[in-house]
Amino acid sequence: MSKRNTQQRRHSILQCVNTQLEVSVDQLAQMCDTSEVTIRKDLSALEKSGLLLRRFGGALALPCEITSNENKKVSIQKKRIAQKAVSLIKPHHRIVLDSGRTTLSMIEHFDAIEGLLVMTNSLLIANKINELESEPTLLMTGGTWDPHSESFQGQVAESVLRAYDFDQLFIGADGIDPSRGTTTFNELLGLSRVMAQSAREVIVMVEHEKIGRKIPNLELSWELVSVLVTDEKLDQDTETLIEQAGVKILYA
Repeated sequence: MSKRNTQQRRHSILQCVNTQLEVSVDQLAQMCDTSEVTIRKDLSALEKSGLLLRRFGGALALPCEITSNENKKVSIQKKRIAQKAVSLIKPHHRIVLDSGRTTLSMIEHFDAIEGLLVMTNSLLIANKINELESEPTLLMTGGTWDPHSESFQGQVAESVLRAYDFDQLFIGADGIDPSRGTTTFNELLGLSRVMAQSAREVIVMVEHEKIGRKIPNLELSWELVSVLVTDEKLDQDTETLIEQAGVKILYA
């Protein structure tokens, strides 16, 4: 089974656990039409990521007080990072916004920026931009809809991006490998790299908890990244390693 199918199955498992609150390995194996060994591996991976709790023979959803407090914390972090990133945008800039919650949080600050042009691969972001009183010029990449990232991907989107020249790209990440660059669970890496190549400046936005999270898929190497915006000061060794790669670090 491909890594992509593994991600889809784990997403389904997490949805099932959160809906039913407690699920057995046998139930999940039948639901996913796979072996109990595979399900146990999935549950171990999901627990390691802090998404559920293992129990003998199955899994439990995280207590609501834990998830609500964590989501509130993450939401505040993302908003602070987004606001700091927006301060880098000048009037009449041409920017690209990748899909994601942090990039979405930037939009509420766009009304103060005159003459903005925005291209995105996210319908959610496009709809939010369309609601702004300042009415920025809005462009969509088009392409093939990916329901898991909730964005357009593929060769059509890449071709559209290559036809433009942008001042800045704003993009999130699933993780940061201090020695290599941004990392992701998503195997659809092509569009992110084309976005980076189409922009003069690439701004990566992540919460500090993601820095040091070494996910196998390298998305953007440091040579493609200009600025890293995060919410807390890093330890000195990590900060030095990233800055030595030529990346400027800004703290929200």
